[in-house]
Amino acid sequence: MAGAEREQESTLEQGLLASDEPFQEPNQLVTYTGDGSVDFSGNPVAKERTGRWKACPFILGNECCERLAYYGIATNLVTYLTKKLHDGNASAASNVTTWQGTCYLTPLIGAILADAYWGRYWTIATFSTIYFIGMAVLTLSASVPMLMPPACEGSFCPPASPLQYTVFFLGLYLIALGTGGIKPCVSSFGADQFDDTDPTEQIQKGSYFNWFYFSINIGALISSSFLVWVQDNLGWGLGFGIPTVFMGLAIISFFSGTSLYRFQKPGGSPITRVCQVVVASLRKWNVHVPEDSSLLYELPDGVSAIEGSRQLEHTDELRCLEKAATVTDLDVKTDSYTNPWRLCTVTQVEELKILVRMFPVWATTIVFSAVYAQMSTMFVEQGMVLDPSLGSFKVPPASLSTFDTLSVLICVPIYDYILVPIARRFTGNERGFTQLQRMGIGLVISIITMSVAAVLEIKRLAIARDEGLVDQNVPVPLSIFWQIPQYFLVGLSEVFIFIGALEFFYDESPDAMRSLCSALQLLTTALGNYLSTFILTVVAYFTTRGGNPGWIPDNLNEGHLDYFFWLLAGLSFLNLVIYIICANKYKSKKAA
Repeated sequence: MAGAEREQESTLEQGLLASDEPFQEPNQLVTYTGDGSVDFSGNPVAKERTGRWKACPFILGNECCERLAYYGIATNLVTYLTKKLHDGNASAASNVTTWQGTCYLTPLIGAILADAYWGRYWTIATFSTIYFIGMAVLTLSASVPMLMPPACEGSFCPPASPLQYTVFFLGLYLIALGTGGIKPCVSSFGADQFDDTDPTEQIQKGSYFNWFYFSINIGALISSSFLVWVQDNLGWGLGFGIPTVFMGLAIISFFSGTSLYRFQKPGGSPITRVCQVVVASLRKWNVHVPEDSSLLYELPDGVSAIEGSRQLEHTDELRCLEKAATVTDLDVKTDSYTNPWRLCTVTQVEELKILVRMFPVWATTIVFSAVYAQMSTMFVEQGMVLDPSLGSFKVPPASLSTFDTLSVLICVPIYDYILVPIARRFTGNERGFTQLQRMGIGLVISIITMSVAAVLEIKRLAIARDEGLVDQNVPVPLSIFWQIPQYFLVGLSEVFIFIGALEFFYDESPDAMRSLCSALQLLTTALGNYLSTFILTVVAYFTTRGGNPGWIPDNLNEGHLDYFFWLLAGLSFLNLVIYIICANKYKSKKAA
């Protein structure tokens, strides 16, 4: 009888810890999450009161507003650089892709801080503040007259002064730093709201990634239409000020859902754990790995030595790394069980194995990111030499990216509600396609995208020759709306590649490395932008020798932008072949 009373008291105590409600009946059962998530105070969380779609609207609202702020700067940035700071076409394109690349490189900083020390919640909160400050500085640089170069007088455009460049790029790169703390954490933080051990919530999580990307594109739609028009017609100060306000709203939305969130505890530095496995393996280079994997070192009873992580099942590949988990006589004598620089658990070794297995798939998404970068650079510059007229209205070239956004907004619901159920009948997969199949389809679409852009440019150049406009830097009489198909195809490829990659890098990553793996996925975007910059530099170097105007001169009518697009299409095809090989060899992770 006394034991039963103590059991009732324990149940009551746990229920009170997991809830903000003042009281709970002793005989009412509480179901807790099975993935180790906790509430804001660090207590176990009740599944019915937290997470899932109750918490996600606040996270999706945050992402929508933050992406509106980001794209409010990025979408028309090449226009600001050429028209206001008086950069040349190639220089402006390089500045944009370098900045965008940095925006997707800094997530490594945020990911390490989130996984190792702060957790995803506080990392998002801290870097959002930095982001907001950067937006404010950028708005000032476009509003205060002394921070802007004088307007062009005829064909003479005074260059920006060092002070003007400094203030502008200070704001721009504070934004890059701020987004580095948000991007790798917010998608993972949203996915943390679904319990990995619950099959129903696992399916909901797959749908979450689709709607997460949908929210991104709601923000992008407003930016690429309304904000681009404001910047081109009402001024850049207001055009940058509006995104700054929305960044403030993003912060408010994020904090509003705090009581509903599920939190994962940081598990220590993932970089340190990787280094420990490498060092321990090298120390035991001459040690024989036992054939029986049960002899390798692991904690008993399914407990993981890594905070916030579950044990991982042993796999038979990359056996050389298992030397780190091999127990030697010296380990027993020196009591090395508490020294991970000499003896690591199987789970810690499997973490590194997962990263190594993911690397080839990760690397093959870089070329697509280079293709995606053209939407804010070469597509915009191509649009500048097309006829922007729509009656008496002039369509800003950068606003054509609206059709990329509309493509995503249309295709995400179609994918989630129509394509997935149809595909499920044929594949037997609950998500319709595997993540790798989904990404492969997107790579095929990206090849078609570059081919369509190249064909349009061939047509544009033919009209320029026929109209005698080759020597004039003016638009040709071909509607800018002929760019719609290439923008729409970019959006369609995003639905398959970017959302598939978000899912893949979250699901396949170790529990305590999810922010890091999300950052690695974002890093492909950075490397894609840097690859685009590198290709532009190489193309400019080799095609302008001997006094030739090159493929991408300031006057595109005398260039060959179509060759550049065909080059990217060819690289994309080679990349697809490599991807198929890597995807076929990939083995998914297994939890113990």
